[in-house]
Amino acid sequence: MKTDARIREDVLDQLAWESNIDDRQIGVAVENGVVTLSGVVDSYTAKMAAEKATKKVSGVKAVAEDIEVKYGDAYKKTDKEIAKAVVNALEWNISVPNDKIMAKVEDGWVYLSGEVKWDFQRNAAKKAVENLLGVKYVSNNIILKQEVKATDIKSKISKAFERAADLDAKHVSVEVDGHTVTLKGTVRSWAEKEEARKTAYASPGVYNVKNELKVEYYPAYA
Repeated sequence: MKTDARIREDVLDQLAWESNIDDRQIGVAVENGVVTLSGVVDSYTAKMAAEKATKKVSGVKAVAEDIEVKYGDAYKKTDKEIAKAVVNALEWNISVPNDKIMAKVEDGWVYLSGEVKWDFQRNAAKKAVENLLGVKYVSNNIILKQEVKATDIKSKISKAFERAADLDAKHVSVEVDGHTVTLKGTVRSWAEKEEARKTAYASPGVYNVKNELKVEYYPAYA
């Protein structure tokens, strides 16, 4: 089993490897495979990049993210300015049905709500606004609503898992209850766990995915 000390060392190396992250701004602590990131960065993009990089490391079971976003005085934006920028960003993104989405901005935090048909549209809305100047956090409360019957969902997802090169389908089970999918079993990394979630959401009729997959360290991937 990979030790916490080894995981911490690997996370620090991964943060240093990423060209878009200033690893000097970020602190790393590990306990029982759970990584806590702390520190202060100058953009929400840098905050998300640090989290994404950490999830790539084998042995990481979960990430507790305590990084704070602080902009310098020259880059501060009012909530009104951020809100206008959010509306424009959503309107210009062809993957986002902006007429179905509402946005609220409070102290630099952007809250998205509404209904879309596909998970990629929900993710596209978040990505469209998270890089905007002044944004400190994005809360994505957009829900999925598809006018399709929830039939053959399990079969479609299972076949999609088998086709995925980055997924070990043999250790993943799929349970379906209405429009909710529960994933159980084990994966080799947090990145693989996230890939399973995305694959499940890509199936028509899936509104919610409960990702109960456990990350188990494989020595071969050290």
